[in-house]
Amino acid sequence: MVKPTLAAFAERLSLADRKPVDFAHFTPSRVKTELLSGLTVALALVPEAVAFAFVAGVHPLVGLYAAFIVGLVTAVFGGRPGMISGATGALAVVMVALVAQHGVEYLFATVVLMGVLQLLAGLFHLGRFIRLVPHPVMLGFVNGLAIVIFLAQMTQFQVAGTDGAREWMTGWPLILMLGLVWLTMMIIHFTPKITNAIPAPLAAIAIVAGMVIVFGIDVPRVGDLASIQGGLPSFHIPAVPLELKTLEIIFPYAVILAAIGLIESLLTLNLVGEITGERGGASKECMAQGAANTLTGFFGGMGGCAMIGQSMINVKSGGRTRLSGIAAALFLLIFILFASGLIEQIPLAALVGVMFMVVIGTFAWQSLTIMRRIPLTDAMVIILVTVVTVMTDLAIAVVVGVIVSALAYAWNNATRIQAETHTTAEGAKVYQIEGPLFFGSTEGFSEIFTVDADPGLVIVDFMNSRVVDQSALQAIEDLAFRYESRDKALQLRHLSRDCHRLLNKAGQLIVDSDDDPEYGLPVDYSIKTGILGGGH
Repeated sequence: MVKPTLAAFAERLSLADRKPVDFAHFTPSRVKTELLSGLTVALALVPEAVAFAFVAGVHPLVGLYAAFIVGLVTAVFGGRPGMISGATGALAVVMVALVAQHGVEYLFATVVLMGVLQLLAGLFHLGRFIRLVPHPVMLGFVNGLAIVIFLAQMTQFQVAGTDGAREWMTGWPLILMLGLVWLTMMIIHFTPKITNAIPAPLAAIAIVAGMVIVFGIDVPRVGDLASIQGGLPSFHIPAVPLELKTLEIIFPYAVILAAIGLIESLLTLNLVGEITGERGGASKECMAQGAANTLTGFFGGMGGCAMIGQSMINVKSGGRTRLSGIAAALFLLIFILFASGLIEQIPLAALVGVMFMVVIGTFAWQSLTIMRRIPLTDAMVIILVTVVTVMTDLAIAVVVGVIVSALAYAWNNATRIQAETHTTAEGAKVYQIEGPLFFGSTEGFSEIFTVDADPGLVIVDFMNSRVVDQSALQAIEDLAFRYESRDKALQLRHLSRDCHRLLNKAGQLIVDSDDDPEYGLPVDYSIKTGILGGGH
């Protein structure tokens, strides 16, 4: 079986590290690891939050406040310890049109409504549907997201030109930038071989930043993006008219943002679970994301969701509990309030190197080697989801992948319907149906029977089949009508009890047996009216 990327990464960790950490056994060493992991994540969050704020067309502090509030709330109440949430590019690209047309106050109102929708999703346990995402979609998700993270770093290789437009670095500045990025990556790679006293990404950032500051190397720094200095976020009710027109504007955006946020968060939840050894928590994560976004909308933040890149940094740095996520959020607030001058001196090359290592660890490299060993449909789904994730957004990619996988599954099952036939001593012909009977296989089911050539008594045995939906019931009814119109008797065997009840309404002869299967149909079908009713 092919394992997802984070599962493969988990195998490189020691077995002890993969186990969830018991708060009762918090040792000074564990606390130190969690705090240092949080510090590393906070440093990586700063340029991301600022960049995504620019994408959305809002002030950098709007992105930083979102990273702090969303990160803190989800770290405390989220469904998976070790996950990191904050402002993300997937949400920012949706927000930009809203901000451009209606202003930032409408964005705050939208984020509040987005949070309410996510709370409702958690309340009604809609997060459980994430289990319907097939494994090829998961592989495409991590591959696409790795490419998106990589492409997002390319903006750091651009500088402002003489006309104010962004242009690519050339010459010595580009060589310096690439050299520092490579140095950062090498430090991250070799540090664990030397010591585990400090997270490798943090060591790399500290060493490279120290070199740049001490030797005065002229390379882009965090402060070149924007100043991160600010105060505490203050409570602020979005200044929008309380009328139906406002709801008409913000509701479509809120639905899209809520869907994207939950899909990315729940997929990250599953992937991080491969490392922490935990399962479940989908509804809890929905509730935490909803509460976080509702709160951040009232405190001037742009909203957010789980971040797989920062979650990977946290886990790889040793973060296994909620303390690391809480520390990351609090360190970020400290940067904003007290340490903006120092953080703004960190070279972007160091943070780019950290994210490049995240890309390498996130991409499902084994998916490239298994393409010829898995079904063609699965290979196409992996590629499709990867491409759509890069070209559009995660939510659309996952939905497309699930739909294609579902259609492929339905087609494969539609071709499995067949029957073995034999004649009894009494002269009756028996059809032993093989394969599921559902909307995709009803035509093949109908073609199995030779009604005109069959004897006066025909027995259809469903022991090795399953009647799945209303279309299947209708196909059985149509078959019965075909035999009845020729004055021939039809008996049905080994149907479930609800099939008995529904088909008996139409006067079909159901043969009871002690070994009738026990399963329920997802529909209630009225034989007389042919109307689909409520589910069982």
